[in-house]
Amino acid sequence: MDILTAILVYVFVFIIAITPFFLLYLISDLLGFVLYRIVGYRKEVVYENLRKSFPDLSEGKIKRLVRLSYRNLSDVMVETLKGFSLTKRNVLKRHRFINPEIVDPFIKNGQSFIVTASHYNNWEWGGLSIPLQIDCDVAVFYKPLSSKRMDSVIKKNRQRTGIEMVSFFKTAATFKKYKDRPTAYFLVADQSPSNARKSYWIDFFGRETAFLHGPELYAKSYNLPVLYADMKRVKRGYYEIELSVLVDNPSGLEEGEITKRFAAKLEDVVRKQPENWLWSHKRWKMKKVEKV
Repeated sequence: MDILTAILVYVFVFIIAITPFFLLYLISDLLGFVLYRIVGYRKEVVYENLRKSFPDLSEGKIKRLVRLSYRNLSDVMVETLKGFSLTKRNVLKRHRFINPEIVDPFIKNGQSFIVTASHYNNWEWGGLSIPLQIDCDVAVFYKPLSSKRMDSVIKKNRQRTGIEMVSFFKTAATFKKYKDRPTAYFLVADQSPSNARKSYWIDFFGRETAFLHGPELYAKSYNLPVLYADMKRVKRGYYEIELSVLVDNPSGLEEGEITKRFAAKLEDVVRKQPENWLWSHKRWKMKKVEKV
């Protein structure tokens, strides 16, 4: 089954590779229609998340956000496949950091830093664009796929411009590995944690929400600055990423403060253009458990 899946992926990659961008988005529109109208992919989850996050919006506006969120999802899916064939020049043109110089002082001082990101707009091209625009070692943490063959295929593509893709299960070892040279650690930090007791519980869109403890844990353990990568879709197929510093010296902050700043920044970004966030994710499935 893994071999068959890999063959199908390569077939789709080839088809998308030879498809010009103006046709690519016709495919995306069709895919979005199928996911929303025919398959109904996680439609109930999307509606529930949006209704509870924006209780003051009319049902008509909620429906519009739902439609646009499926368009965003389908765009990311076809762009992910297109990423297998993007040249470095195309990556730099379409997924551009507008202020990469913000990290230069850290690198010049031999200091590593953490960059937090989210499933907002096209996060998939980040693995290709980051090492082309930030001049230091780059480690991007991710959750491996259950299929080892597919995980290898996707990991190989993501690493082809110079990053190291690291399993979440090797986070601690990776921070130790790079502790003596400046490294950018990229963490997509809006995923649901697997452990309620280790999570930070933050007010997010009016609800107590579990956040990963990793970014704060390693920022404090190694006294690393924490930045946020805010990605904007300029138009279909073109993105600009703006970096901002959330924390420059975490050692003196109260427990949970780094996570609160990340959550506040993420909510502010999502509220501006909510259709570009991954609302099909079961973000609020975890219930709070008191720590012992």
